[in-house]
Formats: sequence, C-alpha cells, structure tokens
Amino acid sequence: MKILHVFDFFSPHGGGTVELLYKLTRAQAQRGHEVTIYTSDFKLDRDYIASLPEVKIYPFHCVSSVGLFYVTPSLVEAAREHLKDFDVIHLHCVRSYQNIVIHSWAKKYGVPYVLDQHGSLPRTHDKRGFKWLLRWLFDVTFGYRILKDASRVIGETEVGVTEFKSFGIKQDQVVLISPPFPVEGFAQLPPFGHFRDKYNLRDKKIVMFLGRINWIKGIDFLINGFYQLTKLRSDAILVIVGNDDGFKSTLENQIKQLHLSDKVLFTGFLGGQDKLSALVDADVVIQTSRYEQGAWAPFEAVLCDTPIIVSSNSGAGEDVKKIDAGYLVEYGNENELRDMIQYIFNNTAEAKTKTKKAKEYIKANLSMAKGVEKYEALYQEVMKMKRGKK
Repeated sequence: MKILHVFDFFSPHGGGTVELLYKLTRAQAQRGHEVTIYTSDFKLDRDYIASLPEVKIYPFHCVSSVGLFYVTPSLVEAAREHLKDFDVIHLHCVRSYQNIVIHSWAKKYGVPYVLDQHGSLPRTHDKRGFKWLLRWLFDVTFGYRILKDASRVIGETEVGVTEFKSFGIKQDQVVLISPPFPVEGFAQLPPFGHFRDKYNLRDKKIVMFLGRINWIKGIDFLINGFYQLTKLRSDAILVIVGNDDGFKSTLENQIKQLHLSDKVLFTGFLGGQDKLSALVDADVVIQTSRYEQGAWAPFEAVLCDTPIIVSSNSGAGEDVKKIDAGYLVEYGNENELRDMIQYIFNNTAEAKTKTKKAKEYIKANLSMAKGVEKYEALYQEVMKMKRGKK
C-alpha cells in the first residue's frame, strides 16, 4: 500500500503522538509498504528525520505558527499534484492547517482517510479561554467536516470512542485500536543506577513523572500529593522528565511556595537510553492527568519493570485497570495519592509482581507487530469501502 501520514510537526520533543508516528511508520515500511509523512519544518530536527530512512518525510516550510497552528502554504501544491497517488491517508489530530488542505484534496480525488485523534479532541478539558475559543472556531469551520468525511475515526480507548460520539460521529464510523508499543525497544534495558549516579540520587526514593509539562497532565496535583508524602519521609524526591509545554513556571512557583525546591528535579526532555535509564531507576512513575487518552508513558515504565500510578478518571486509568498494570487514584485526592506512593514503597514485592505480569501482557498483546496488522486491516477496509462507492 501507498500510505500517507499527516501531522503538523515532527520532532522528538513532540510527545507521544510523534513517538507513535515514528515507530508506526517505520514498522509499516519494514512490512513492505510505501510510507510517506507530510509535516511542517517547525522546530525541524534533521537528525531525527535522518534516523528514519525507511520513510519519505516532507517537512513543508512553516510561514506562521500562531496559536500552535503551523501554516505551510507549499503543502497545497504538493497535495494537488500527488495526493491522488496514495491508497490511503492517516490523519493525526484533527485541528491543523495540514488537515484542512489534505481533507480538501482527499475529497476531490476520492482518496479514503482515517483520523486518529490521540486524545486531543475534547474542548471541555481546557479552561474556556483563548485556546478553547480557537478550538471551537476550528471545529465549526473545518473540524466537524473533517471528522464527518473520514472513512473511519480511531479511538484508542472507550473514553476516546465516547468523545467521538459526543462530536456527532456514529458508532459504525468509530473503530477502537489501542496504541501499539515498540516492545523490542525495551528488550535490552540499561543497568540500574546510571540515572541515579548522574543526578546524585543513589539513596533516594524516586517518584517520577514522564511527559509534556502541560496543565492537562495534572503535575500540580502530583506536586501537592508529593508534598504530603514529604511529611512522612525525608528520602523521597520528585523527578519531572519532559519538555516545558507552557506550564513549568506555574509549577516552579508552586514548588517554591511549598518549600520543595530541594526535593524536585526537572531534567528536561530525555530520549533514547537516557529516558530508559530514568525509568529503570525510578521507584514509581506517576501520571495524574486531568485528562489522558491512554497509558503510553505509564506502559513504558512497566516495560522498564517500574510500578505505576495513574488517575482513574482518564483513558490511561481505563488501560491500566483493564490489565491490572498498576495502581489507580482519584484525581485531586492528595491523601490517597500520598498513601498509594507509600504503599508501593512499603510493598515492593507486590508492586513488582503486578508490574511483571502487566509487562508480559503488553509484550504478548500490544506489540507494534500486532498493532501494525490492525492498522493494515483498517486501511484495507476503507479502501474496499471507497471502491464499492465507485
């Protein structure tokens, strides 16, 4: 198949969506498909692109990035000339300039497309400020049509399926595909202690967050729960791993007010072996998001043999509960979070056993190899649907 993936930027600092896009397209290319990515050159990382030689990547020049809306006018001509050559298109996250362009030409040429929202669909999880208004304007102008015209939309959890329905998408248009994990990347883990030695944390109990530093991730709640923990023990440290997505200064003020400056470490973005070393050395990895589509970062921790805690209100909570991969807490309940961290510290054998069982399940059932097959079946289905309409 000739497969086109579309996302608005392609950088290792782009979070779970970019990481999934990278691993999925590589796996598809290795299975003999001709795979292309259309993106922008916003924060372009040439080395990152060069590390994916199996995939054709076209970073169109970004002339404006107002409101994280990456405008690439040269994409229009490329779509006009080449979009008809693809068998199927995979759009990632509905709200982008790129999707406006691709939607228009896909309809004109009759090329089927699927849309994977990766948890960014809801407007209600954000405060009704400028960002909410921009999302609403996009949706009423373009978004609803892009969704309606998709051959299929992909929900990563039942939470995601429900979100699509709330946007008026019919049940038979939604397919549930859990994000696959590149489990082979966790086959050779770094030895314990490298991360601890680098940051002089050898004797500490490490509570870790991994992800974008964004309001939606609930790190402020995590900090409050960690503060309660410090009243019980002095050996704990909170390590926040990830790039700033506009919320770090707020967290720094919170940390200062709680007198936690010597107990919280920001490492910035970590990738590759550095990320694996951090996950291996953590005592617990916590994702207390206000909203989260799925348990990508927590499952990475599980694959590194590290116990996890997630907020029960999210799609991540759904994922974790489904396979009993870790522990759940109610979002906002600081005492419950404190007690759950303490419980894991005091019951290491139980937590490790739970983690090991979940790791084996992920390796057996959620691997990239199995996930690629599901996407292939979906692509073939929508291609057949399109042929049937001709």
